[in-house]
Amino acid sequence: MKQDKNNFKPLQKNKKAYFNYEVIEDLECGIALQGTEVKSIREGRFSFTDSYVQVTDHALTLVGLTIQPYTHGNIHNHEPNRNRRLLAHKQEIKRLKRKVDEKGFTLVPTSIYLRGNLVKVQVSLCRGKQLHDKRAVVKERDMNRDMRRELKQLQY
Repeated sequence: MKQDKNNFKPLQKNKKAYFNYEVIEDLECGIALQGTEVKSIREGRFSFTDSYVQVTDHALTLVGLTIQPYTHGNIHNHEPNRNRRLLAHKQEIKRLKRKVDEKGFTLVPTSIYLRGNLVKVQVSLCRGKQLHDKRAVVKERDMNRDMRRELKQLQY
C-alpha cells in the first residue's frame, strides 16, 4: 500500500515559543535522525525546552532538542541531547541567515509532525516579545476565558 505524502499528524507544538516570541515566518524542514530517534519521536518522547536553530555556513542545526532513548532499544540507542541537522534548500538557508543577522531575529522550532512517514520540523523566524506584550497576552486570555464562562452560564 502506498503512503500518502499529504497525511499530516501533529506530534507536539512549542507553546512556550508562541508566548515568548512573535512569529514572523514559518519554514518546513526535514530532520536528520539516527537509529531509534524516529521511534521515540513517534511515541512523543521529546522536549523543546530551550531549543533553537543555529545557521552555520551552509546548514541549519537544531540545538537543545531532547529526544529520550527508545524504551525497547538496546545498546545502540541514540544520545538524547545531540545537535541535529535540519534539511532545507540552500537558497532558504541563505535567506534565513540574512534575516537572522538582522537585529532581534532568531530561529525557533515551533512544532514537530509526521508528513507521511517522514518527521518534519516547523522552524519559525521570530522576534522576541517585550514583557509588556506578554502581560497583554495573558490579560487578553483571561478576559476571553471569563467571557466564555459567562456565556456558558447564560446558556443554562
